[in-house]
Amino acid sequence: MGLEELEQKDYFSIGDVKRITGVPEYSVRYWEAEFGLIKPIRKESGHRRYTKEDVYTILKIKDLIYKHKLTLEGAKKQLGKYQLPNISNKAPQPHTDIKFLTEIKETLEDLIKE
Repeated sequence: MGLEELEQKDYFSIGDVKRITGVPEYSVRYWEAEFGLIKPIRKESGHRRYTKEDVYTILKIKDLIYKHKLTLEGAKKQLGKYQLPNISNKAPQPHTDIKFLTEIKETLEDLIKE
């Protein structure tokens, strides 16, 4: 299992996320609470189901912390740049999305090379 699985499935267990991203389960749960950007779906049993977007967010956080050596606060500030503004206040800025997606692509390419 790996990055190829992202295209094959829509939802992922925390174990799947661990295998795909290389991030321990406890870190995934901590980042979920700390960043507020990872919002898994909870099944009736209480198990988390992560979306592709959640997995990409985890990869971006991992990149900021491990590759760019940012602290959690620094990573939060960096990710804050990519959050879309509230629609009622402003229109989304497309250039922000493109930059974010480009950085995710570069991170994924780096992971594939490893």
